[in-house]
Amino acid sequence: MTQRTDPAALERVLAAAAAASAPAAASTPAERAAWLTAAADALDGAAGELIATAAAETHLPPAPRLKGELARTTFQLRLFADELHDGHFLGATVDHADAAWPMGPRPDIRRMLTPIGPVLVFAASNFPFAFSVAGGDTASALAAGCPVVLKAHPGHPELSHRTGTLVHDALVAAGAPDGIFAVVHGVDTGVTALRDQRIAAAAFTGSVPGGRALFDIANSRPHPIPFYGELGSVNPVVVTPGAVAARGEEVARAYVASFTLGAGQFCTKPGLLLLPEGHGLDDTLRTAVSAVAAQPMLNERIAQGYTRAVSELRGVPGVETLAEPTQDGPEFSPALLGISGKEFLAAGTQVHQECFGPASLVVTYADAAELARLLDALEPGLTATVQGEENEAELVRGLLPALVQRAGRLLWNEWPTGVTVSWAQQHGGPYPATTAPTSTSVGTAAVERFLRPVAWQGFPDALLPDALRDANPWQLPRRTDGKR
Repeated sequence: MTQRTDPAALERVLAAAAAASAPAAASTPAERAAWLTAAADALDGAAGELIATAAAETHLPPAPRLKGELARTTFQLRLFADELHDGHFLGATVDHADAAWPMGPRPDIRRMLTPIGPVLVFAASNFPFAFSVAGGDTASALAAGCPVVLKAHPGHPELSHRTGTLVHDALVAAGAPDGIFAVVHGVDTGVTALRDQRIAAAAFTGSVPGGRALFDIANSRPHPIPFYGELGSVNPVVVTPGAVAARGEEVARAYVASFTLGAGQFCTKPGLLLLPEGHGLDDTLRTAVSAVAAQPMLNERIAQGYTRAVSELRGVPGVETLAEPTQDGPEFSPALLGISGKEFLAAGTQVHQECFGPASLVVTYADAAELARLLDALEPGLTATVQGEENEAELVRGLLPALVQRAGRLLWNEWPTGVTVSWAQQHGGPYPATTAPTSTSVGTAAVERFLRPVAWQGFPDALLPDALRDANPWQLPRRTDGKR
């Protein structure tokens, strides 16, 4: 199939999305919940076909990886449907008129969140279901009541086309307006859509250079729009002396399993392991790495970028090879490198950048003071992990301020490569992890990205949105005159 949507077809998609914006915004939460459930049902019904297509295009194994990822995708569609039924996401707030208000007579003011308008979503390469056509960005935008224009990733065009057809048809059959969802293809197509005044917000998952370029376009428009980009993350893991003494070999093996999972092609892959000097785990690390089978990368472009990044990292003064990487055709064995804390601090930006693939860097620190300097030097990311013991509370407490400043999700004695979809999940962080550190792209709070607050002052009840009327016809949870 063609991997580029022609300009005339793109114009039809954008016009349809704009036309669908008002009826989508006017839909009730219950109606949108039915749309999302129908899309989930359609994807589950075509699971065999979709998984086979995904495996052919991405080199990812059908089971358990792709089967589990599709299950995650339909689960989160249904979770957003549940969130719509709950109603908290609208933030409905009612302040009745109050002549005795201390600031002077208060007018009647009512506030809620409303859909921002058509959303452009750039699909990711490494999760062909969960962060792609029907992934979290799409699910949360639809839940907000926003039409979605999905720019497919070139790494899986056939899967994107088929998934898009299933989602569109299911949404429309469930009552959504026809322009509620469409898939387009091509780099230039995505840029053109991003510049179009009908697009009100955009979401992206991918590389730092690509995401930054799109972010700059979104902000240079005559009317800038929110751009929610998830870009790159090194995801440091701090191992305390107590953890080394109590369970060092277990930590080392689990770390290798985490950074090599899925050939290291996860945005939450732990890219740095900070160990105390004299840890004595080099042999355990080498043995664990040697036991990991070589794995194919998602596509040739990613493989070339990985090879280049590992080569550049190995050329940094002070970096030594702990486990030699190998390549056999399209398959790569893991690369494990090491450097001292002092040399890491002197090495510059190269050791701070994400290496997308099965490679990680072990950094040894001399003492707590050097560990603190290392953390202060790190680029912000999505996650930061501490492997420690509870009797080291004073040491760990001293590290937490720096970790909080640099990550959206902190982990204690766990590993960052599992990102569950839930109400409390936070998948975001300061730049370059994301372009919008106050938001999340995973979990039910992701819907907030595509809503904006509007207050109605002095309106008669009959002209108010249903969510703000005195009778509360949708039975929403609301804050009224300051009380929940």
